[in-house]
Amino acid sequence: MLFSVSRQPAFTRLAIAAGASLSLFASGQALASAAPGSAAPAFTLTDIAGKPVSLADLKGKWVALEWTNPECPFVKKHYDSGNMQSTQRDAAANKVVWVQVNSTASKHQDYKSAQQMKDWLASMKASPAHVALDDSGAVGKAYGAKTTPHMYLISPEGTVVYNGAIDDKRSTNPADVANAKNYLKVAMSEALAGKPVSTPASTPYGCSVKY
Repeated sequence: MLFSVSRQPAFTRLAIAAGASLSLFASGQALASAAPGSAAPAFTLTDIAGKPVSLADLKGKWVALEWTNPECPFVKKHYDSGNMQSTQRDAAANKVVWVQVNSTASKHQDYKSAQQMKDWLASMKASPAHVALDDSGAVGKAYGAKTTPHMYLISPEGTVVYNGAIDDKRSTNPADVANAKNYLKVAMSEALAGKPVSTPASTPYGCSVKY
């Protein structure tokens, strides 16, 4: 089996920060722009190392996209538990290129500069292949990214094969990771084995993307 679903130790429930703008999305609109089976929207962004990252340049490779916001309690759940890092390592081990995108607008209080993203990822021991800021929101909107996290898997031919949540436990509790079904890991395992993806779409959950 190419990917194994991680089992993380129990953690205490994260307190949701007062005043945080959170939402759980149950919207088909989130899938409309990059539905499974459709062509993935083209994009070119500059990563936090100052280098261009383009979907066209990744043609021929599997690509995982992750929308993130370090201030979001749902994102913290998956990083504090090590779940997102584990998924990134599995992707890298199987030559899936992981592109993390932060579409937070520069005027929003949650906005992170390139250096702040570097510092946060280092503190989390995270290992995405590319990290890009999309402060105009153009790429996030092209994909219909509605939450953080919101995950996509794109085939070497440029077709969306998964769009949705990281897993099936819609909570901010890191302890829930241990019993969750990691949709992206399953999608990668099935797709790379040449099998149909059993869950090609799910409803993403998390904080709203701060466009």
